[in-house]
Amino acid sequence: MFFKQLKQYGDNFSYVIADEKSGEAVVVDPSFNIEEIVRLLKDRKLKAKYVIDTHGHSDHTAGNEDVKRVTGAKVVAHKLSKTRKDVAVVDGDTINVGDVSIRVIYTPGHTMDGICLLVDNKLLTGDTLFVRECGRTDLPGSSVEEMYHSLFDKLMKLDDKVEVYPGHDYGPKPFSTIGEEKKTNYTLEKRTLEEFVDFMSQP
Repeated sequence: MFFKQLKQYGDNFSYVIADEKSGEAVVVDPSFNIEEIVRLLKDRKLKAKYVIDTHGHSDHTAGNEDVKRVTGAKVVAHKLSKTRKDVAVVDGDTINVGDVSIRVIYTPGHTMDGICLLVDNKLLTGDTLFVRECGRTDLPGSSVEEMYHSLFDKLMKLDDKVEVYPGHDYGPKPFSTIGEEKKTNYTLEKRTLEEFVDFMSQP
């Protein structure tokens, strides 16, 4: 499996995942990194089959139409997303490129259409979980309660060795692991739902 984290402008990460045997690829959250994405696809002789959005915020979906126009890829997003999409997915769905399988984990909280993507031992967390931080819950469509369940009932139950690849370069390094975040991420300290709601409401 080919896997590449890209950042061209600002702090938004994009990802290219591919089955090297077939040359089929997916682009995750193209954002403002179009030139780098297209260059990489060309250099590696990869064919983008899908563009996957971890959620519908414009800083993640900005490059959807550009990638679609250049490659013919289909846009994939959660069924609740208002993003213009060709394929709607829900929790537990699998997206395949060649022999590579990507599992959809529905993680609302930052937005109601948020998803994470698990491929091999790598978890793309969008704006649900960052290195040493978690996504905001004070925006329209956000929910502190949903964020709590997404973090603690879903992501923190994954194996500690699973690698975390976030949607933004906000932390001291570009990626982490579930186990490392459990130990070092102050937003993941053990709290009840009520305590987490109070914690997230603090300025």
